[in-house]
Amino acid sequence: MRSAPVRGLLWAAAGLILAWGLLDPRFRDTEGTLQGIAGLLFALAASSGVVAAAWSESWRRFGLWIAVALVGQAVALQLVLAGSGVGYQHYQSPMAHPATLRAVLVGWLAVQTSLVAGGLSSRWPSIRQWCGRSFRPWQLLAIGALFALSSATFSRSLLAFTSELMFATFLQALGLGTIILAVWSIPDRALDSSRLGILSNFVFRNQAPTQGRARMDRLAILAAGWTLAVSLTLAIVAYQRHPHVPDEVAYLFQARSFAEGMLWLPPPPVPGAFSVDLLYFGADKVYSVFPPGWPAVLALGVLIGAPWVVNPVLAALNVLLAFVLLDRLYDRRSARIGAVLMACSPWSLFLAMSYMAHHFTLTCALAAALGVVATRRSGRVRWAWLAGVAIGVISLLRPLDALVVAGLLGLWSVGVGGTRLPIKAIVGMVAAAVAVGLGNLWYNTLLTGSARVFPVMEYFDAYYGPKTNALGFGPERGVGWSGLDPFPGHGLIDVGVNANFNLFATNIELFGWCTGSLFLVFLIVFSRRMNRSDRLLLASGLAVVGIHTFYWFSGGPDFGARYWYLILVPCIGLTARGVTVLADLLGTRSSHARVSLGVLALSIIAMVTFVPWRAIDKYYHYRGMRPDIASLARTADFGRSVVLIQGKRHPDYHSAAVHNPLGLQANAPIYAWDRTPEVRDSILLRYPNRLVWVVAGPSRTGGAYRILQGPLPAAELAPER
Repeated sequence: MRSAPVRGLLWAAAGLILAWGLLDPRFRDTEGTLQGIAGLLFALAASSGVVAAAWSESWRRFGLWIAVALVGQAVALQLVLAGSGVGYQHYQSPMAHPATLRAVLVGWLAVQTSLVAGGLSSRWPSIRQWCGRSFRPWQLLAIGALFALSSATFSRSLLAFTSELMFATFLQALGLGTIILAVWSIPDRALDSSRLGILSNFVFRNQAPTQGRARMDRLAILAAGWTLAVSLTLAIVAYQRHPHVPDEVAYLFQARSFAEGMLWLPPPPVPGAFSVDLLYFGADKVYSVFPPGWPAVLALGVLIGAPWVVNPVLAALNVLLAFVLLDRLYDRRSARIGAVLMACSPWSLFLAMSYMAHHFTLTCALAAALGVVATRRSGRVRWAWLAGVAIGVISLLRPLDALVVAGLLGLWSVGVGGTRLPIKAIVGMVAAAVAVGLGNLWYNTLLTGSARVFPVMEYFDAYYGPKTNALGFGPERGVGWSGLDPFPGHGLIDVGVNANFNLFATNIELFGWCTGSLFLVFLIVFSRRMNRSDRLLLASGLAVVGIHTFYWFSGGPDFGARYWYLILVPCIGLTARGVTVLADLLGTRSSHARVSLGVLALSIIAMVTFVPWRAIDKYYHYRGMRPDIASLARTADFGRSVVLIQGKRHPDYHSAAVHNPLGLQANAPIYAWDRTPEVRDSILLRYPNRLVWVVAGPSRTGGAYRILQGPLPAAELAPER
């Protein structure tokens, strides 16, 4: 069969299918926004393009299997019930879909299952023999148990949870089988380094750790550039440069205050009309409950008019820092794999489009670790001081994470898992960390009046009750958020539930692989082939997980297991090492190239299927937050007015409140929450000389903000009494 005509037809089909998905109004909602179902057509278009690109004698079967994996993951995602509300995703029955779509989804799963079962049947004896030769029964049992248990999260019904767990495990195994058959189909002659070009830097071994000064790698720079480009695109297109989580609203309020040179603001004229979650309304000041470190960095973005660019830049920087750290701990090839994995991590990319503090926390943690590495290699104390400063900055961001990083690097510095640093370096690191961390006490004193009282504790104690947000165990912990904190208080059962929530979220969001993201981590942990660097990364990840068992809340479903975010680099490093260990266990001449190409294929498939689906299905208008009050203000020319927002505090008022001038007296619209008739009366009496608009929020309209009344003089709406 001649290649050129077939390739031309396949590329044409890819273009037509893509155009169909983008242009057909049946794949859009009433506002014209793409829906998740369009991901099926995008996957079909991509699969046609993959087969076209691979249409040669050596790579044709590989391309066909990758096309099967692409469509398979897109089909599996259509069976997921996630959406833009607050909740963990679950698989739903195919019966929930219209008959035609149901037939397509079930039919494809049957076809893929038949293909994979047929492809593996002839190879099963050799697979079974390899498993018996490479692992003991208890190792296979442990790996298999974690592979299954991380595939789904708890439901209130035990039967529903068991059924979903079995189905989710089956889908992961089906994806794994498809990828195995794909890499198995490549002839050995096609894996020669001269044929792979730039990919040879990724797929072939390089066991020499970098000595002396680290040299940045071209692939790492490309990975950082990719991270910056994708996260900026997501911030603009999916997140619309608008905060969606209450934490982000408070962070942005705090950053805007800092940019104006203020640590707090005076109380508003009617506190009930300007109530924002995670802002503490004191007798003489209003301030965010969060530590000052991240808002101070976010304020730099506020000053240039683009706070949404800060996290994408930090995410790109983190790729480079992680590359250097893995290069020091392992070798150049593992560092390259790690950089590519991080650049393709949905967990990293989606957090990068947000206003959350986690990326900068990771930046400081990586800088601190590299400071210890540089001190150990050079003996220069200045690097230890840098590590200490970075640890101190983390305490100004996320104090619990700072405790973990300080403990881990402290143990590493005194000789646990590595050569002990000079005493003067250890003293310098501790002194720098303490000096910077004391900023928290100064900040606390200014805001709460006591160095020992953090604003967040003052807030929860005042609004939810004493010790509701404290570390530790007890019946008074927690605030009873439905679905996210299912049991009252904090006890051992909560530890198990929170661990399941976060393990599942990590397995899904870390890489977005159809196989689950953690199977190579499980493999290396139970392979009995871990080296010192592996154990160091594993201990780091377990320390992050362990410290959060003392906190009542899992972190919720916002941006994956965000409270565990510091395990990102340990997971990436162990996955990169898992590639090497798995290839060594396979023991063939081409095994390293095959395993590396399999991992690369999984990440590309996730970028084509999982990332667009997640961006459309979940993060567009996530939690009902929308930026269109600003465009409505321009269109209607709100001017110097009071805009009464009807609906809930979140999302209706929060989405508008981020546009309020800080002083609430500026020559601009003032957005107030039309909370109760009494609150409305107070607002109208406080602003008698402004025109008034009444606007219904998204929870009332089911879509965009809508003007109900206005502009009217305040006297027409003010009470007659």
